[in-house]
Amino acid sequence: MERAFIAVLDFGGQYAHLIAKRIRHLGVYTRVFSPQSPLSDFTGACGIVLSGGPGDVFAQEGRGAPPFNSAILDLNIPILGLCYGHQLIAYRGGSTVADLGRGEFGLTRLRLEGDGGRMFAGVPPESQVWMSHGNTVTAPPEGFRVTATTTLCPVAAMEHRHKPIFTLQFHPEVTDTAYGTQVLDNFAAITGAPREWTMAQFLEEAVAHTVAHVAGRKVLLFLSGGVDSTVAFALLSRALGEDRVMGLFIDNGFMRLREGEDIMARYQRLGFKNVRGFQAEKQFLVAVAGLTDPQAKRHAVGETFIRVRDEFLAELSLNPEEWMLGQGTLYPDIIESGGSAHAQVIKSHHNRVQGIQDLIAAGQVVEPLKDLYKDEVRRLGEEMGLPKELVWRHPFPGPGLSINVLCAQGDETFPENEEALPHLNMLLEGSPYQGVLLPVRSVGVQGDNRTYTPPAVLTGPADWVALEQTATHITNDIRRVNRVVYLLAPQALPPLVPRKVFCTKDRLDLLRQADHMATKALQDNGLMGEIFQLLVILLPLGQPGGNGGECVVLRPVVSEDVMTARFARLPWPLVHRLAGEIMTLPGVQAVFYDVSHKPPATFGWE
Repeated sequence: MERAFIAVLDFGGQYAHLIAKRIRHLGVYTRVFSPQSPLSDFTGACGIVLSGGPGDVFAQEGRGAPPFNSAILDLNIPILGLCYGHQLIAYRGGSTVADLGRGEFGLTRLRLEGDGGRMFAGVPPESQVWMSHGNTVTAPPEGFRVTATTTLCPVAAMEHRHKPIFTLQFHPEVTDTAYGTQVLDNFAAITGAPREWTMAQFLEEAVAHTVAHVAGRKVLLFLSGGVDSTVAFALLSRALGEDRVMGLFIDNGFMRLREGEDIMARYQRLGFKNVRGFQAEKQFLVAVAGLTDPQAKRHAVGETFIRVRDEFLAELSLNPEEWMLGQGTLYPDIIESGGSAHAQVIKSHHNRVQGIQDLIAAGQVVEPLKDLYKDEVRRLGEEMGLPKELVWRHPFPGPGLSINVLCAQGDETFPENEEALPHLNMLLEGSPYQGVLLPVRSVGVQGDNRTYTPPAVLTGPADWVALEQTATHITNDIRRVNRVVYLLAPQALPPLVPRKVFCTKDRLDLLRQADHMATKALQDNGLMGEIFQLLVILLPLGQPGGNGGECVVLRPVVSEDVMTARFARLPWPLVHRLAGEIMTLPGVQAVFYDVSHKPPATFGWE
């Protein structure tokens, strides 16, 4: 008998599968579909969710608007439109969707109209929600009534007066929306879908799928020492047996201080006998030599992993046709790499470069976690009995510190700063902060679109609440700014210009020292468990005419599933003491603290 489900239409939004995951956490089975799927695909569907996406609903299909089978809206089952889906339903109903010149990115306050209707049962009249949109619905279409508003959004939610159609401009699926789970639970209740899905059931299905997919072959899996690859390795070993699975830890020279040795020791303590190490620092340093573009660096690292894997197979005389490649890929890796039909590339992950894509097309890759998010992987690790210290370890990406070392040719120009700086100065009038724009760019995600812009740097009082409010104001109002940092040291911002520097061993060693100082400070103060991930970033900025110089950014974040994040508010005495220690490192000109959420920024800068 076909299992009942709630369908999620993926319009290319960063959170499309996150919607499916949140509903699964309510015990309801979900499936993800293309928005142009035929009606026959929805046999057994109890409800349909239209996701967000980077397109414009008023653009022609294929020219900014994904193709959509509009007959889906006529199905006699409950429908929930989110973000782009909210705008699509409004636009097709005859309402106006417009770019009002500013967006909402991050936290905002939602106010219900009346009781808010069926979708807001159990939600207070005012609550915190998470927004990420540029376009805005200005009025409800015929047959709908407004159920909630925000200061900038006159139609933040609406429902049809007679049909079970509901739409929300905000994202209930992210943890930063205070009552998001309640809202999704209300929709699940409206659909009447049975609640039978569990992580134990996923593990059983994943093992069966892995056995069928791998067939009689063996698997060589890239191990990083992190949660994702280790949980994938444990699942593959359970499904296939350790004699058919080999873990390969490639030390690429981009690890933290003494981390390579610690990782191999950790696998030994876990009792894994099928793990091998391979030293490849020289190959990876050569691969990224002279590169400054973040995408080029990520692609170089990913392709080098494939070449090193082939070297390893040749060294052991293993047949590549017999050995599949295993990876601990998660869904955020895929979606940020533009892995669904209508998604933008935010940043290419090393496990989605062309060499990997070719192997996937040839059926030579197995990725047992590719439909999961970080928190689900941790639940799966606990389900399999892996130790807590491993399951809750901070994430560390395959490219390691190479993507935390920003590079430059030294002759970059930033014309967007000339346009944005007057706007920044105007926004900060009457504020306790002063701001300038740094001559470097970082990656962000705004309204499901990739952005690559210079960050703003603030100087002024050390006040987390004021900094968060000011940073949110800046990134909402200035489209050319996706990230804001706060100057920790020195007291006055020195003049800074791009330097001609690349990802070299010397710069990596400097970053390793700064990263070690930051990690130790958190460990010594019992704070590692309070943050999701600690990143330390090296910027290629020095003083004009100088012979050297680097700037360091501290980027501790709080998150659950990587798709959204908030900057961590560490104790100020600790932050200032740490900044002073980092300033003693050779050549460090300034230390900043990243006070940006995701969105509009990403976790890292590349």
